[in-house]
Amino acid sequence: GKLLDGSSVILKIVRPGIEVAIRENMALLNSLARLANNLAPSIRRYHLPMLMRDQEKIMLKETDMHSESRNQIQLRRNFAGSDLLYVPRVYTDYTRSNLMVMEQIEGISIRQVTALKDKQVDLKTLAHKGVETFFTQVFEHNFFHADMHPGNIFVSTSSPQNPQYIAIDCAIMGSLSISDQEYLARNLLAIFKRDYRKVAEL
Repeated sequence: GKLLDGSSVILKIVRPGIEVAIRENMALLNSLARLANNLAPSIRRYHLPMLMRDQEKIMLKETDMHSESRNQIQLRRNFAGSDLLYVPRVYTDYTRSNLMVMEQIEGISIRQVTALKDKQVDLKTLAHKGVETFFTQVFEHNFFHADMHPGNIFVSTSSPQNPQYIAIDCAIMGSLSISDQEYLARNLLAIFKRDYRKVAEL
């Protein structure tokens, strides 16, 4: 869409009736999880009913555009002025619980490697920036995008030798306790040192 000032925007709209569909489907999955627990005691260790409840809560939260817009605004603020990650602006005046209005971005999906090469994007720099972006989110900001699959990651090609990631879909964000951060840091350090015994111990 376009705003009155000519700005190009993306409208993210919650599918009508999706909340009812989620609740109905999850009720069925909850019933199946309880049945599996009762029929096969070996399955109990997977805590399927709890997993189903968590999944339902996460999916319902994903349908709240106010929640997603707050996450996106915070992530954008965290990386303001950074050449690592760009987060599109949210137009809060137009955003509702079932509608998010945000800046339209131009970029190439991270999965389109051939297109990135055609634009002469420095893939080594891009890889380094990916790792740095992850560490910055987890260890410095302790607020990280928890749904970073290729469909949510784009690359700006305006400066191919110094490419910048673009992140969309901030519905699911995460943060870690100090002990979890320490565990993750120790594990990653062991992996970098190829100390697989330490990884197993951790």
